[in-house]
Amino acid sequence: MHSLIFDAHLDLSMNAMEWNRDITLTVPQIRKREEGLTDKPDRAKGTVSLPAMRRGRIGLCVATQIARYVAPGNPLPGWHSQEQAWAQTQGQLAWYKAMEDKGEMIQIKDADGLLAHVKLWEEAEDTSTLPVGFILSLEGADSFYDLSCVETAYNYGLRAIGPAHYGPGVYAFGTDSSGKLGMKGKALLQEMERLNIILDATHLCDECFWEAMDLYNGPVWASHHNSRTIVNHNRQFSDEQFKVLIERGAVIGAAFDAWMLIPNWVRGESTPESTGVSLQHVADQIDHICQLAGNSRHAAIGSDLDGAFGKEQSPGDLETIADEQKLVEILTTRGYKQEDINNIMSKNWIRFLLETWNS
Repeated sequence: MHSLIFDAHLDLSMNAMEWNRDITLTVPQIRKREEGLTDKPDRAKGTVSLPAMRRGRIGLCVATQIARYVAPGNPLPGWHSQEQAWAQTQGQLAWYKAMEDKGEMIQIKDADGLLAHVKLWEEAEDTSTLPVGFILSLEGADSFYDLSCVETAYNYGLRAIGPAHYGPGVYAFGTDSSGKLGMKGKALLQEMERLNIILDATHLCDECFWEAMDLYNGPVWASHHNSRTIVNHNRQFSDEQFKVLIERGAVIGAAFDAWMLIPNWVRGESTPESTGVSLQHVADQIDHICQLAGNSRHAAIGSDLDGAFGKEQSPGDLETIADEQKLVEILTTRGYKQEDINNIMSKNWIRFLLETWNS
């Protein structure tokens, strides 16, 4: 029987609402529907669907809401007001609720719900009709047009927040930008700590990262973050940053985006075939965290599959998200014991959440 997998970063609602993908279909069906479309680089190359997750025994995930506010002069795609961004996240929430109503997914908000869902999946021989469990996370906090939105979101089940995404944000600076948290960012962290919301350190620029580590006393993880030692880019974390996260009890999810796995990837030019990027490189990221920690309790999966890229920018031996199961054999071949593999595949995220929610 395949291992239960917990993938801590999937932009499911973004795919549904902005990419217009019906992820209740199979991956081949989604690709067929997109044949001939050229509006996005990954058209007809997606890897994620709920049937594929069930086939790969990926019964748990952290699923996102995401909507960026862009100030005048910011070239990144996004919304022209925070209120518009909020409305976009509420549309995404409505999609998750529709998935729940259909029995496709189930939102997990507390320890009892998590334990019950893990039991359901671990005891099932056939997972083809089981609901996929999701913990709701917000990637980039720009959509909070007022701090009262944080508690509103907590009440509908939001359990993790990454204050920044790409570029300068309302509350923090993210990838490819730099700056400090400021008063709004510090106030956001205070409100998150009051509500025991997980701080997702992913995408924080270095200055904001170090400030947040000093200021925030609540639970911290890095849902989808790779190593700067392996690929030198500000999107990645240094060993020094990883060591601080490990000391804080964080779990770090390995991302599957090819440019984050191997050096010198050129978007739009490099391919999995030309570079040889594979799930072995994902295992390298996982192993790097295990070696830094001296154990397997801090490394995990946060694939970011179909996070605005598809097969054209994924490990070459991955056809769909179900192929995350191949990591079990790869890690076994590298000498990892079953207990350590179970930690990496799901137990670390589960333990982290239980400790957070039972505290």
